[in-house]
Parts: sequence; C-alpha cells; structure tokens
Amino acid sequence: MESHFGGGLDDVIIIPLVLVTLAVSKILRFILWTLMRLLDYAFPLAMQVVWLPLFAARVLGNVIVTSISGGLRFIPVSEAKRRRWRISIRRKWSWLRRKISYRAFEQAVHVAFESGMAWVFRKCRHLTPNTALFVILGAALWLPISFGVATAMHAVLFAKVTSWPAWMQLLHPLATVIAKSKLLVLPVYPAAWPQAKKNSFVQFLFKSCETIKRLYVIKKVGFRYWQAEIAGIAVVEKLERTAGLASVVTWLRKAHVAEHFGVERPTRKLRSFFLRWSIKFSAEYYEAKEREASGVASATSSKLRTVR
Repeated sequence: MESHFGGGLDDVIIIPLVLVTLAVSKILRFILWTLMRLLDYAFPLAMQVVWLPLFAARVLGNVIVTSISGGLRFIPVSEAKRRRWRISIRRKWSWLRRKISYRAFEQAVHVAFESGMAWVFRKCRHLTPNTALFVILGAALWLPISFGVATAMHAVLFAKVTSWPAWMQLLHPLATVIAKSKLLVLPVYPAAWPQAKKNSFVQFLFKSCETIKRLYVIKKVGFRYWQAEIAGIAVVEKLERTAGLASVVTWLRKAHVAEHFGVERPTRKLRSFFLRWSIKFSAEYYEAKEREASGVASATSSKLRTVR
C-alpha cells in the first residue's frame, strides 16, 4: 500500500490536514474522557449532600418516638395496652427508619436510573425507521443541553451560596441528576440504530459514503492518517523508554507503595463506592437481563404446571 500511495504533490495538503485532524481527534477524546470521569465522580459526591437531611430526619424521628413513648405514661389506659402501643410505634418507626436511610435512598436512585435506561432500550428498538432516526437526533441534542443546564445550575448555586437560603444548595444533586440523565439516552443509539439505518435518507448517506471512500484521494488520506497514528504511538513508546517512566511504574508496583503508606484499603473502598454507581448502558447488558428474566419466568411457569 505504501508503494500504491507514494509521495506526491498532494501530500503538501494531505499531510498537514492529517496531522491537524489527528491532534484534534486526540484532544477531543481526552476532553470527552475527562468530562465523563468528572460526571461519574460528581454524581456520587453530590449525592453525599443528601446524607445530612436524611440523618437529621432520622434523629428527629428518634426524638419524636421517644417523646411519644414517654407521653404514653399520662394516658389513662392499662399498662399492657400502653406496652403494646410502644412496641407498635417502635416497630413502625424502625421500618420507616430503614426506608429513609442514605443507603436505601442511594439504592433507590440507582435502580431508578437503571430501570429508566432499560425502558428506553425496550421502547426504542421497536420504532419505525423514521421515528428511530428522529429519536436518535433528539438524543444527540440532549447531550449538550443536559450538560449545559447542569453546569449552569451548579455555577449559579455556587455563586449564590452566601445570598440564597442554605436549603437551595440541595439542588446540587438535582443538577447532577440532570447531567447524569444523558446516560438515559445512551441506550437510544444501539437500540434505535437497527431501525434508523433502514431509513431511505440514511441508506442514501451510506451509498454516498461508500462512493466517496472509493476515491483515490480519500484512500490516500486514510492511509496517511494511519501512518501518522502509528508514528505517534512509536514516539510515545520511545519517550517512555528514554525517560525511564515504564521502569518507574514497574518499580512502584513491585514496591507496593500504596500499601506501605496505608492508602490501599481506603482506595479499594472508594473504588467500590464508585463501582456501585457505574451505570450499565450497553445493549448486551439489557438483552442479557431480559433473557434472564424470561428464563426465570419460564422456569417458574414450568414448575407451576408440574405442581398442578
């Protein structure tokens, strides 16, 4: 292929264009990766804000239940009935107390997100070609909109932290939920694309792209891009060897520096915390869940028929 795409006058334009495209591609990937990580870490951190009002509600509930239990002494009823009332009040409060815990709240929000994404996936994969195309375009528009709205809400809340009431800062989790809602539209692409690509306009674009890809200039640009990417990887590897970075990383791993400094266990806990908030948005994940649910339902119905 190198002999087929030899040097020529057109390389004066192609090579700078390829280098600029490669640089922009790497920068955009880095920015996207950074934003995704910031959102993934901001969501659980913002959810920690909810811990304080939930804790206050539990303390207030404990005080109220204790006051009511003490006040029962002044009610003119038998001691046995008074004891039954105390036991009933404490049992109901214990049940309610578990419901308003932070772990229960966290799990409920996580399940709500995952259920919403599963619903999006189920609905989108049975759309008509035209509707599927419009849904994908709407999802693409929601990505910058949700990010912009969430960023603006965070900025305004931080700017007004001294002038607005303190309870307004509880809107930070809401803003983070709006930012995280872009995950709900991610299943739209794998779910709706099989139908959207049947659209006549999309088919026309496919044919046009295939025609353009067969042009000599486009093939040469693609080959030069591949050469530039391979050369970039080789340069990075050479810099690592020259600077000794690879050996330093290997030495740190063998020396177990994190363990010696006592940060290994907290790191594992933090990683486990963020792992709980990792949202699965692949088509394969929800297809596997549907197959598992259908398999369980089939097994249950078979057992019921056997029992009957």
